[in-house]
Amino acid sequence: MSFPEYINNLLRPEITEKEIVLDLFAGCGGLSLGFEAAGYETIGFEMNVPASDTYNANLTGKCHAIKLDTAFEYPKAEIIIGGPPCQPFSVGGNQKGIEDARDGFPIFIDAVKKLQPKVFMFENVRGLLYSNKWYFELVIKELRKLGYIISYRLLNAVSYGVPQNRERLFVIGHKTKFEFPKPGLKKSTVGEAIGDLMHEFSDESKFLTPSMDQYVAKYEKASSCINPRDLYPEKPARTLTCRNLAGATGDMHRVRLKDGRRRRVTVQEAARLQSFPDWFEFAGNETSKFNQIGNAVPPLLAWHLACAIKACYNSKEEYSTQEIHHNFIQNEVLTLF
Repeated sequence: MSFPEYINNLLRPEITEKEIVLDLFAGCGGLSLGFEAAGYETIGFEMNVPASDTYNANLTGKCHAIKLDTAFEYPKAEIIIGGPPCQPFSVGGNQKGIEDARDGFPIFIDAVKKLQPKVFMFENVRGLLYSNKWYFELVIKELRKLGYIISYRLLNAVSYGVPQNRERLFVIGHKTKFEFPKPGLKKSTVGEAIGDLMHEFSDESKFLTPSMDQYVAKYEKASSCINPRDLYPEKPARTLTCRNLAGATGDMHRVRLKDGRRRRVTVQEAARLQSFPDWFEFAGNETSKFNQIGNAVPPLLAWHLACAIKACYNSKEEYSTQEIHHNFIQNEVLTLF
């Protein structure tokens, strides 16, 4: 089975569980798609209207296009997931941390406090563990006060079948035993994901002009880039971001055609590299679509995490005091590499 066939079949909403999953800062629904494919009904909240429209056009759950605050009253839910805005902690967002008005952690903690879910999970950039680790420790302390065991780990999407090197921090709050999904042995490649598309072009294709080629060459030289930053069929892709998808920069994702010309990736190609199925349609203009894709959690990785959370939710096995201590030490070790 090809990679597109695999994700088209696996990542389809099929509700089998009675529990409700609340997705905060849901974006276009990458996390929710993984959870719906694992059997959960979702309810999303996302202030960006095109992203909310995408969620509603593809998922069984309803996404509400509103801006959350700590006065909001949430519907009942047994599991909370989400991606609090990462710009305050990313290099691209200048790492302002708690001083950044886009910080969504107070809202996420408030939702956990109000609903007391059995399990919760949030995703963020790895920068939260470094320049802003002091703030991450405050967040974890507040969540532990609510009675949760906290497990966190940096996961690379490429280890879970996504054809892209994409490392993100995942934090799970739980009260029964939780185990992170085990990484796979095989890495999916760009060729497996978009090999049927990457040598095609049309009148709408956006080719690099000679001046852009010169700019890219200077960019790669200045950044000591050994290999041109084209997509290579035999390798996974570099991390997809809003900037290198929607922006005409030296770092943009592009494919090299057989005649030597290079063109920017299409929305469909970017979506597949993030493991979105072909049937998943994005709302809004092209820039909005690229931004939604670049901000999303890869649905295939989300599905693996959803299956792990389902096992935790249904488990009656609790940790001993010694195991809780071991879990805490392991988390600390996992961030020091």
